[in-house]
Amino acid sequence: MVSETVSSSKPVTGHPGRGYVGRIPVRNLWLLMLYASDLFRMRGTDLLEREKNLDELPDLVANILAEAVEERQRRRLNLGYRRRNADLARVRGRIDLLTTERRQLLSRGRVACRFDELTIDTARNRYVRAALERISLLVGEAELAHRCRRLANNFNALGVTGILPTPSEIQSEHFGRHDADDRFMVAAAKLAFDLCLPSEDPGVDVLPLPDREEQWVRQLFERAVGGFYRVALGRQGWRVKTGATISWPVDRHTPDIKRILPSTMRTDIILEHVPTCRRIVVDTKFNSILTRGWYREETLRSRYLYQIYAYLRSQVGRGNPVLDRSEGLLLHPAVGCNIDETAVIQGHAIRFATIDLGATSASIRRELLDVMNPWS
Repeated sequence: MVSETVSSSKPVTGHPGRGYVGRIPVRNLWLLMLYASDLFRMRGTDLLEREKNLDELPDLVANILAEAVEERQRRRLNLGYRRRNADLARVRGRIDLLTTERRQLLSRGRVACRFDELTIDTARNRYVRAALERISLLVGEAELAHRCRRLANNFNALGVTGILPTPSEIQSEHFGRHDADDRFMVAAAKLAFDLCLPSEDPGVDVLPLPDREEQWVRQLFERAVGGFYRVALGRQGWRVKTGATISWPVDRHTPDIKRILPSTMRTDIILEHVPTCRRIVVDTKFNSILTRGWYREETLRSRYLYQIYAYLRSQVGRGNPVLDRSEGLLLHPAVGCNIDETAVIQGHAIRFATIDLGATSASIRRELLDVMNPWS
């Protein structure tokens, strides 16, 4: 096994106001939420052009949400059907026989009915109204906060007065051709709700924070990296696949091996650039890239190296030259120092790199793009 190495390490400089998730310095979880959001997937190119504002995400998201709502209110909000139960003097929809008989409604000239009613007070509109109210408490500009509250009051005046829908109700929302314009408004509202999660800053309230545990942030980091590359590299001809699976190249097997052998391996991110025939398998981890070894003070985590090696070598010899020389990238947040090391193992360049999540948004973006550049 022949290897070559290239090294480029530097200390991580301090940044005012950053906090920690476990041992990981994180300046702005909101930035990761942005990169992982549907809003960034839809309008990420425009947002990257406003890079200087990404450190003030609540104001940026509030402004985007307000613009989307103003556009929809100018063109009239979409209506939707809502299921209602009511006692009526005439039949509408379906008759609820059991309720009608139990309440003796016929003797009073009424009948219990179940029917669908066209209304503006839909779950979607209630969700956006509540997002405007929440984000208005988070923004720094007084004028922008007033703008969000005014738009929320407009919803109330139009008759959107129901309670906040549950997350499952919003996830079940389907967008058709006639209401596709609502998709962007709802995506902005969802990110606004995400930004309103409790923070680690000192305050007067004590709240349980299960959503801020390391498991949640680890998944957020993976989605954020994939979301960023989908937008930033998509303009350069890259195809980005998240959660892709690759199969084991089994040539022969015993009769019962299929019952116990995992059929596929799930990767975090696969990047493919057809013009240059580059293929990079990215595996994200939310912990220190180094650990204490048996014979040295610091070493790479062996199991992660074995994992990325299996992703690459298992695909060799399948008749695709791109697979035969595909690259690997193990991407971790920086802890103590930034690391950017590469080893060529059996023809595969495997890069071990860190991203300083305690840095500014511009620096994080630059580091994410730098690890995509071929090393020499």
